[in-house]
Amino acid sequence: MYDTQFSSHQIVYEDNHLMVINKKAGQLVQGDKTGDEPLLDSIKNFIKIRDSKPGNVYLGLVHRIDRPTSGLVMYAKTSKALSRLTQMVKNREIKKTYWAIVPKEMIPQTQKLTHFLRKNEKNNKSVVFPKETEGAKEAVLTYQIIRTLENYQLLEVDLETGRHHQVRAQLSKIGVPVKGDLKYGAPRSNPDGSISLHARTLGFIHPVTKEPVEITAPVPQHDPLWKACE
Repeated sequence: MYDTQFSSHQIVYEDNHLMVINKKAGQLVQGDKTGDEPLLDSIKNFIKIRDSKPGNVYLGLVHRIDRPTSGLVMYAKTSKALSRLTQMVKNREIKKTYWAIVPKEMIPQTQKLTHFLRKNEKNNKSVVFPKETEGAKEAVLTYQIIRTLENYQLLEVDLETGRHHQVRAQLSKIGVPVKGDLKYGAPRSNPDGSISLHARTLGFIHPVTKEPVEITAPVPQHDPLWKACE
């Protein structure tokens, strides 16, 4: 199953204001009912020891990705950075791109998908509707096929909105569920319990320096299929 231990080589960007982690599939972004240690706590402990900090370490979560997903997660190291980054997320000023390995089905080379998603709290799953529905939120993404493998294809997905399980639910709706994603219709799980969805890039204007930042996360190196995609 998952390797959930945090290690320093997962840090792909860090300055005085923020830190970006290349999350491994299975690592928990923040605490849940499982009681497993979330990355937030692991990273705080790491910083405390590395920087010999006597007091509490400040670290704020800017955005989330699902536990079985790998890739980029951003944390703020100051309250000023957190408030600015949180506002940027709300204003859709942080560009997020995902890579998804899906079955080699006939779909358009590139397509903009607009659906309406309603979260079912009981089974932690998003229900997809083709038009406006009570309690559902608009979900918009654009994908393009960037690589074709023997049995799968690699999609690059640009998110316009950030809804619960958005990429997973929308791709499933058009007949190409993410590899390993049993919850959304994949025929079998991945051996390690992951799904083949990777938060590949983040692009944004730095909240303090105002410089443009673009960060790319290497794909999971233990998986030959992912390595064939990079």
